[in-house]
Amino acid sequence: MWIARGLLGIAGLVALSWGLSENRRRVQWKVVAWGLGLQFAIAWLLVKVPLFQKILLFLNKGVGAIERASHEGGAFVFGYLTGGPAPFAMPDGLSAAPALFFFGPLMMLIVVGALSSVLFHFGILQKIVGVFARLLRHTMGLGGAEGVAVAANVFMGQSDAPLLIKPYLGQLGRPGLFCVMVAGMTTISGSLMVVYASMLNAVLPDIVLGHLVTASLISAPAAVMVARLMIPALPGEVDPAPPALPVDSHNVVDALLIGANDGAKVMVNVAVMLVAIIAVVSLVNAALALLPFETPLSLERMLGWVMAPAMWLVGVPWSEARAAGELMSLKTVFNEFVAYLALAQQPAEAMSLHSRLITIYSLCGFANFSSVGILVGSLSAMCPGCKRTVAGLGLKAMVAGTLSTLLTGAVIGLLIKP
Repeated sequence: MWIARGLLGIAGLVALSWGLSENRRRVQWKVVAWGLGLQFAIAWLLVKVPLFQKILLFLNKGVGAIERASHEGGAFVFGYLTGGPAPFAMPDGLSAAPALFFFGPLMMLIVVGALSSVLFHFGILQKIVGVFARLLRHTMGLGGAEGVAVAANVFMGQSDAPLLIKPYLGQLGRPGLFCVMVAGMTTISGSLMVVYASMLNAVLPDIVLGHLVTASLISAPAAVMVARLMIPALPGEVDPAPPALPVDSHNVVDALLIGANDGAKVMVNVAVMLVAIIAVVSLVNAALALLPFETPLSLERMLGWVMAPAMWLVGVPWSEARAAGELMSLKTVFNEFVAYLALAQQPAEAMSLHSRLITIYSLCGFANFSSVGILVGSLSAMCPGCKRTVAGLGLKAMVAGTLSTLLTGAVIGLLIKP
């Protein structure tokens, strides 16, 4: 039954993407076949083959090492605020204050940003991106610049990845720009993967980072597939040449400092965003609670009714679909950070392990309303001549990104038995 529903969900999402196409007759079904094939092949390798499972388990251990390193660095600068020794007596025999969220998981963004910059300085990140870009180019027919941007989005943020192909943005055309935007909506950055893995460790102990890496990897071909379904590329609109990826840092120390500063900016932006979003949600829920209903209304409950059928379609049982739908709706209206926070705080009986897994994969992307503004603003600044085109594609890219991550959730739901 779960297999039939998963296949129905994939067919339904592909059909919906095709129904939203600007030119249904020009859709290349070869791209759709390759997109689904790559999703299943990469997911199968990463979650079924013992060698790759060991690699993913090693990555999870790396999260623990980064978390400990971030704690040590934060404790030196901020003392007991990161859970270090307190300068005063603690009640109930405690010797340290509990770590604060800002000085705990968010602190990891600085460390991961610094490590990513060092990897880029030595050319390691470029090689990984290049391999994935060539795979997408030879299978799904992506252009050189498109392939690099889509592959980079697996590891970098939606605003950072297009910077790698900034000189080529004006040559991409409407289908190429849309593909880059959808990829930015469908994946998450490597630094946030580490933070989310730390947040969700109680939900999927010791394996959650591996699943987040898998989700971001298999979402890339899904993004290309949905983008090409909704806006097919015409002959001559695909750029053939792969761009160079230059290194801007002068030495390792320079790369470390640049990455740390970039991570600190992201850390502050995320913290400010969370304060505002959680406050707005609280105010809206307080207003809804004034309505004369037997069970008080909340934003999460109302949005859950909308997304529950979609989560059922991708493999979540109907009894748990509303809980999963609430999380998916939080991600779409606000962002995945808020949704993952809510998932981490959910009672264990709210969803089965299989449903949580599908939900984690479906949430793993930047497709939300705030990302529309971020993506349109950043791409317009990089390529002023593309401003009108990019602005017109913003909401469409968000819809395509949501469809892509739902496809990813359906694929993993089929591969892993309940």
